[in-house]
Amino acid sequence: MAPERRNSTSRTAQRLAPFGTSIFGEVTWLAQDRGAINLGQGFPDFEGPPELADAAFRAMRDGHNQYARPMGAVPLALAISKQVERDHGLHRDPLTDVCVTSGATEAIAAALLGTLDPGDAVLTFEPFYDSYPAITALAGARFDTVPLHFPDFRIDFERLRSKVTPETKILLLNAPHNPTGRVFDDEELESLAAICIEHDLVAVCDDVYEHLWFDGARHRPLASLPGMGERTITISSTGKTFSMTGWKIGWAHGSARLVASVFAAHQFLTFATAHPLQHAMAYALETFDGPWLQRLRDEYEQRRQCLLDGLARSGFTAARPSGSYFVMARHDAFFDAADDPAEPDVAIARRLIERTGVAAIPPSSFYREAVSEGRRLLRFAFCKRIETLQAAMDRLAKGL
Repeated sequence: MAPERRNSTSRTAQRLAPFGTSIFGEVTWLAQDRGAINLGQGFPDFEGPPELADAAFRAMRDGHNQYARPMGAVPLALAISKQVERDHGLHRDPLTDVCVTSGATEAIAAALLGTLDPGDAVLTFEPFYDSYPAITALAGARFDTVPLHFPDFRIDFERLRSKVTPETKILLLNAPHNPTGRVFDDEELESLAAICIEHDLVAVCDDVYEHLWFDGARHRPLASLPGMGERTITISSTGKTFSMTGWKIGWAHGSARLVASVFAAHQFLTFATAHPLQHAMAYALETFDGPWLQRLRDEYEQRRQCLLDGLARSGFTAARPSGSYFVMARHDAFFDAADDPAEPDVAIARRLIERTGVAAIPPSSFYREAVSEGRRLLRFAFCKRIETLQAAMDRLAKGL
């Protein structure tokens, strides 16, 4: 008997079929439909520095409106190189060691697609950014995880070492970590570096929250540790730092050899990134340095405290983040009343919107091994105006 013919006009590729629609879309739609305050998605409800829009207009008027240099407009590549050397002591040649991309997610995709072969494995921590497993699947590689457990989210190195196999090629590290808010300490970073060196792993470091750290827990890039500069692809962006997530300007930097692998994929993904916006972000990196970044952190600390206080007032137990702009929290009494025991976090997120008018992200889709733990948590974002956070916390207190 001939095999059944597949309907190629109505079929998602098998490697992507398991991922379905992102939970972010559902939460955003429901929040808009119910008029809820959206503390789910990590985008600010305030504008970045107005000077950046002026710089973008200036670049347009100056004629920077055609394709940029595919690896990145030279002024931005140079600004990235200077910032990395100034802040972290890493020398990166702007012409060979930096690749500008259309957001950090594209940089992650280009890094994985450019370095992985089918049958390789990626090792990372859960909960994870939900693009990681999908991109790994696109590369034909295996996605392995090690859980970070609520509430301290520390690395279990015995478990991590047990997950390294001959197929493991990449350690994928998000630091400061989304969604847990962990800033990994020196001891953890040194152990991670030792594992990478021992097993000849490439580290792909998603450092998009590199400037958002609190309580003295300063972010230290893995690439800055001895022996890691030549085996690390570091990824960052301007969206989180300058509150302009819609501009989608990201980059990867590393050794010329590794960045060539990133570019090998990037050239066939987006080819080049918005030219005038690159000039504006070069201006941003050159202008908004240490004192401005410290004010940014001070403002985020106030927002963080507003959210933590409000969650506690409403009966949540929250993990205090030392980085990023997310809080993971649980509310046992509320979760015990979930009407879907298979997906209590999703059911509770829906009920939270309908009962309180506040949206949060159910994080179970960010887990592989510790899904049962993820189903008892919600992720809240504090990249909002203080007035927005206060209004949301008042709604929670009244609704719960």
